[in-house]
Amino acid sequence: MATAGRKRGRKRKKKMKTMTKKITKLTKKFKATLQLRHQHCTKLIPHLIAAISSAHSFLLRHDLHLLPHQSLSLESLISSSSSSISNIVSLLSLPPPPPRAAAPPRAAVTSPSDDDPLPGCWFQRFLIADSDTLWAETFNLTEPSFTLLLRLLTPSLSSLSVPPNYALALTLYRLAHGASFSAVSRRFGIDSPTACRVFYTVCKAITENLGHLFELKSDINRVIVGFGWISLPNCCGVLGIEKFELGGDLLGENGFLIVQALVDSEGRFLDVSAGWPSTMRPETVLRKSKLYLGVEESKEYLNGSSFELNDGNSIPQYILGDSCFPLLPWVLTPYRGESNEEDGAEMAFNSVHRRGMQLVGTAFGRVREKWKLLARKWNEQCIEAFPFVIVTCCLLYNFLIKCSEAVTDETEEYPRFEEFPVFDGEVDESGKKIRDALASHLFRVSQRE
Repeated sequence: MATAGRKRGRKRKKKMKTMTKKITKLTKKFKATLQLRHQHCTKLIPHLIAAISSAHSFLLRHDLHLLPHQSLSLESLISSSSSSISNIVSLLSLPPPPPRAAAPPRAAVTSPSDDDPLPGCWFQRFLIADSDTLWAETFNLTEPSFTLLLRLLTPSLSSLSVPPNYALALTLYRLAHGASFSAVSRRFGIDSPTACRVFYTVCKAITENLGHLFELKSDINRVIVGFGWISLPNCCGVLGIEKFELGGDLLGENGFLIVQALVDSEGRFLDVSAGWPSTMRPETVLRKSKLYLGVEESKEYLNGSSFELNDGNSIPQYILGDSCFPLLPWVLTPYRGESNEEDGAEMAFNSVHRRGMQLVGTAFGRVREKWKLLARKWNEQCIEAFPFVIVTCCLLYNFLIKCSEAVTDETEEYPRFEEFPVFDGEVDESGKKIRDALASHLFRVSQRE
């Protein structure tokens, strides 16, 4: 028994010795491989740094010849590549890479004048270039429209530490391309905190000085005539809801802000109510909005005369509303659960209603397309400022229409968020009668076509 135990012990020791040799051999091989890779990385890093430096020099030399999204993408790539190199150097315990070589002098750049408050920055060189094409590509509006907007806003921008034209250009650039504060600060020769203050100050100035471009009250006759061309008598707009995504977890993982908007037959905004949390139902948003209060309480909206139909019925001023809203005497929603598919009048109304609701989707789609900052999730801490940014973009959209500038291709189709749940509350009888009268009118019109 003892002999057998000693034999087993010797076998275990021999086996352990063999395993130890194998492990030692593999460890040496692994260390050799690591050392070889370390040497390769050490040789490659200077070449990578040189490539990044060349890309940076190219960007500085040709930034006025690149489209904004190209220069922003290249800038972001250079920054992320530099960070990756620094991480690799740290992991390999190498000495830090040498500082990036200074950029070579820019060719053919006129020296800034003595009275230029921010000499030498990208925008100063942009102004020297003086290209109509550059204005449209960079700021999404022409230089004459920029000049007009600047003249309207300048009195409200006197408190800023940068000139009004720099402030407005910075704001439009960020809105148009979704650029970060660090990106715009480099282009306008200021630090990021100042860029942030400038941006929100200009947005505030736009909402205060261009609010008259929401023309529900001031130009209602034009609005009614516009809808008359599509056989909607006395219609004062189309009311819809849009979602704007939020980053972070303030309103939950998939939180968003609700924006209620009224648009006319041309797709311009007549009223915008922004900043409602995704936890709120659309009918609650409507009842808390300025639009609802202006109709139901102060009577300053939709208070014009009724329209007499050929059958003797009269139609008061009204708006078409999305199915998530309640049916009211002045908010006409589509026939849904109670609808008879064989009823020609109901089908005619729903057909016109669907075309009307597309105006809201198109308007929001164009705003997102024009002002890319709204096309991405809002990840900034100052979430309370986001509604003002949305309203700013809607007002700028109206401003461009006023200036007869094309907002986008007329044939463009824009994706929409999923629809909100259909309103399932009580049906207003007065609203139902008005909708029925309008539906009969639309059916008669469709029969004549």
